[in-house]
Amino acid sequence: MKIAIVGGGAIGSLVAANLVKSGQDVLLVGRPDHVEVIRRNGLLVRSAEGEQVVEINVATKLDQKHDLVIFAVKTQDLEEAYQDNCQYLEDCLVMTIQNGVQADNMLRTHFTSENMISSIVMFGATYVNPGEVIFNFPGDWVVGKPYSANDQKLKDVVEILNKAFSVTVVDNIMGMKWLKLFVNFNNCIPALIGKSMQETFADLDFCKLSVMLLKEGVGFVQKAEVSLVSLPNFPAERILGLASMPTEKGAGIIHDTLTRLSEEPLYGSILQSIKRGKPSEIDFINGEVTYIAQSMRESAPLNRRVVDLVHQVEQEGKFFSIDKIKKEFNL
Repeated sequence: MKIAIVGGGAIGSLVAANLVKSGQDVLLVGRPDHVEVIRRNGLLVRSAEGEQVVEINVATKLDQKHDLVIFAVKTQDLEEAYQDNCQYLEDCLVMTIQNGVQADNMLRTHFTSENMISSIVMFGATYVNPGEVIFNFPGDWVVGKPYSANDQKLKDVVEILNKAFSVTVVDNIMGMKWLKLFVNFNNCIPALIGKSMQETFADLDFCKLSVMLLKEGVGFVQKAEVSLVSLPNFPAERILGLASMPTEKGAGIIHDTLTRLSEEPLYGSILQSIKRGKPSEIDFINGEVTYIAQSMRESAPLNRRVVDLVHQVEQEGKFFSIDKIKKEFNL
């Protein structure tokens, strides 16, 4: 199976490296600076086990058809990625890998339901520099068909992915994507101050803010009667429990979990985009809650404010001080 990965960020690059190491025929489509370094030096992957350079075929656009195309760009870049490569996307299988819940809806206008596969990554990676990524922590790769029943096409893809990752096939991938949205819900806070997850959540005030955002977000999703479906090895009760317990207690759990998540500094997906000078996926994470609130003619003030502040960081290229954010949210 010829595989193309469109998007050379942290996850896309790591997926390409692991698939290549498992013997697969892979092309990684990325930005020119990333492509140039990988073509010259290979991709440097750092992890707790050490460093490894992986030789990967790279390009800035597709130049032929592939059997499977994995879209690894952020949700806000999906349409542009499709348009840039559409002449080679006829009749292929496509897989989404984005955070949030809108990626499949966006690509559905271009592909048949039978050829679409949705997925959720529970492993973590960080884009450091062109040609260099960190594999922060392992986890499952959860896959399923978003708009049709799981079939032989999915089984064929899973057989290949299983050679490089721990892959789990599920029936209700969309319900799980809603839960994963809340797993990523606190990525916005490090993006406001420009700090790693470990540095950010070593401060209990920011742990409290994380719980406050989560409580507001889960409240609106439940009001909209959206079901949060448990992920393999990550029950929905973890998120629902955090949202229902006292803020101080929840903050302690956030602190203990996120400060120990990785030995290497871990930068959330939103901050990684900002560091690369690109718009982030904030509108498809915390922003998703604000859209639900608006549809009910209500407001989600905490999440609305954090979305606006992240956009301000994107536009001005300047992070806020810790004191500014604490004052903003009365911490």
